[in-house]
Amino acid sequence: MLLWFVGTAVLAVWFVFHDSRFDYRWLLVGAVAPDIVDLPFGGARVMHSVVGSVAVLVLVMFSTVGRRPLRRRLLALPIGTFLHLIFDGAFTNTEVFWWPFGGFAFDDAPWPTWDRGVLNIPMEIAGFAMCWWAVGRFGLRDRARRRRFLRTGVLEPC
Repeated sequence: MLLWFVGTAVLAVWFVFHDSRFDYRWLLVGAVAPDIVDLPFGGARVMHSVVGSVAVLVLVMFSTVGRRPLRRRLLALPIGTFLHLIFDGAFTNTEVFWWPFGGFAFDDAPWPTWDRGVLNIPMEIAGFAMCWWAVGRFGLRDRARRRRFLRTGVLEPC
């Protein structure tokens, strides 16, 4: 699943923050990162735990000390990973979500995406609809606006 995480992350951040300087590129990376990082392990692992997202946040905070503009942009990354946990329903697997507080073993925990089965189809359709809305709302059909987004990460409503 890709569109579900992209669409939900963009809409959630837009409706909560309405920040015209927010870097959505890093948000999108963060929104899909838990699945990409855990993919080689064959299931939900560290990035599907709260500790994984907190570690990303701590890494961003420590690596950007004294560089406020960079910190402002990169904070979108852990926001994306936290949103992934919410919209993936990762909290339903308490052993993984609260790792390592409940123990160090993952017990071959499957991805939440795999556990949902056919429910992924309507979720991905909803994600497509959210992305379609965002393309229209932010004028991304326009080549200049698309280029500006790719260059700056900023989404400006039409």
